[in-house]
Order: sequence, then structure tokens, then C-alpha cells
Amino acid sequence: MPTTSPLADKVVTIFGGSGFVGRHVAEDLLQQNARVRIAARTPEDAFSLKPLAKLGQLQFARCNILDEHSVCACVEGSHAVVNLVGTFEGDLMKLMGEAAGTLARAAKDAGAKSFVQISAIGADIDGPSEYARAKALGEELVRDAFPEATILRPSIIFGPDGGILTMFADLISTFPVLPVFAPDSPLQVVHVDDVAAAVAASLADPSAHAGETYELAGPDRWTMMELNQRIAEAQRRKRTFLPMPDGASAAFAALPGTPMSSDQWRMLKAGSVADGAYPGFAAFGIQPRPLELVIDRYMVHHRKHGRFADKMDTVQGREN
Repeated sequence: MPTTSPLADKVVTIFGGSGFVGRHVAEDLLQQNARVRIAARTPEDAFSLKPLAKLGQLQFARCNILDEHSVCACVEGSHAVVNLVGTFEGDLMKLMGEAAGTLARAAKDAGAKSFVQISAIGADIDGPSEYARAKALGEELVRDAFPEATILRPSIIFGPDGGILTMFADLISTFPVLPVFAPDSPLQVVHVDDVAAAVAASLADPSAHAGETYELAGPDRWTMMELNQRIAEAQRRKRTFLPMPDGASAAFAALPGTPMSSDQWRMLKAGSVADGAYPGFAAFGIQPRPLELVIDRYMVHHRKHGRFADKMDTVQGREN
């Protein structure tokens, strides 16, 4: 006999739901028959979810998270609220710090039964990056407004349609020589679907996870250099990677118009690994998938000959 999800027919509002992680969270919740409301600055970015939803199961709301009236309108009637807002642009302390508190207060006032705050491994009010400090402020303000909230701290996220693999894959497929910033920084990259599953589990059983903080890290450790090398290998390409000294990396990031800001550089330098101070995926009964399980498949369309690359390599040698 099929079981009914505790989220069936419940309204779950996802702030930042039109982004990379948000779309995967929404898909998980739709599969549990929740009624999903995407609240975002550009909700049309999530229109690709429409074919996955039943009639009336998916809603879209344009929202300015810095406008309390806009936020309150979006959370009205919500059984649960998820805050996925994350950015490296603009006033981070307002967007990821103060706004998180606003969302939590609005959710509490609207009678929401649960609230999930997506933070980040390394969130620290005294951290080296503004991103880390903003995420830590967000955690603090959420706890003040919604003490039963569940806080999830994922490591750097990857997936088939976004995240760190996508960020580097195009560069590696284009340039034969590439610099690697913070080459020795340790990472426990985590799959987006595992993070989404943890969000859904938190919402499905809020009493088990109320007031808890979890670190969501992948099962393996990679350095930034190893990750770049593995992406190139998965693309079947020969590449030369140049480890950049910290001084040169910091100077590059400080230049205007570069693809990496100083704050991103400081965050990258700090690495992203679980410190063991908080429980992880095991608390949700989730076995996180390793990068090795999927990376070759994800890089097929970046190979010169696509899915025929291995046969062509045999004939011609490794591609450039």
C-alpha cells in the first residue's frame, strides 16, 4: 500500500527557489505531492518545473526579500518555508544575514510549522570572508525568530546542471593552460540531489530536526588542484594546471572586472570540509554520492567527440 507523504497538499514556500539548488529542492517536494511556491526575484527561471507538477501544485511569486511586505505576502498560508537565498553580489550582510531573519519572522507570524535555513560550511561571524560572516548572521537571526528552525550547512555543491563542476568545465574545455587558485584547499563537494533530499527530510519530520544544525559534506576529500585535474580527465583532455601562489591569487582577485572577487578568494582559500562538530547526512538516513560516481557522465558533452570520445581516443590519442 503506498504511503502518503506528510507534506502532501501542504504549501511549502521556497525563497530563492528559481536557482540551481532551489529547482532540485522543488522537484523533490513535488514528488512528495507538496504544493510548492517559488518565491524569487525572477521566478520565471523556474518555469522548467511546470511539466513536473500537477494542476495547481506549483505557484510562482515575484519577491523582494529586502521588502518585508513582499516577504509576508509570499509566506501567507505556508505550512513550511525554505530559505535558499545565496549570492556573492550586493550587500551580503543584508541579503543573506538580515533578510534571513525577516523571512523567519514572517514564517513564524504566518503560522508555518517548520523553517529550513540553507547556510554553508564555514559560516562564522568572525570568518575571513563576508560570505561566511553573512551566513553566520543569517543563522543567528533565524534562530532568534524561529527557534525550531533546521539549519543545513552544505559544502560546495555540484550537479548535472550547475555548481562547481559547471563553473570549471567550460574553462577546462576551452583553454589548454589554466591557473589554479588555492590549489591545496580541501573540499568535500556535495551532490545537489543529496542536499535537496536533506531539505525534504527536514520538512517531512520537523520534530526530529527542530532546532538542529547539520553539516552536509560529500564522502570524499579533494584539493582544488585534484578537482581541476579530474574534470580534465573526465573530459578526455590534456591540460596544464599552474598552481598560483596566494599573493598572486589575492592580487588578481582584487582587480576590477575579474571573474573572482576578493571575498570569493578568501572563501576558497578557507576550504570547505565538515569539522565533525555537527551531525551530517547520516541523521537523515542519506548516503551522499561521491563525485566519482557521476563526473564522467556529467562531462560527456564537454568532450570533443561527446559520447564517442573514448573510441576516438583509441584511434587518435587523448584530445586537446
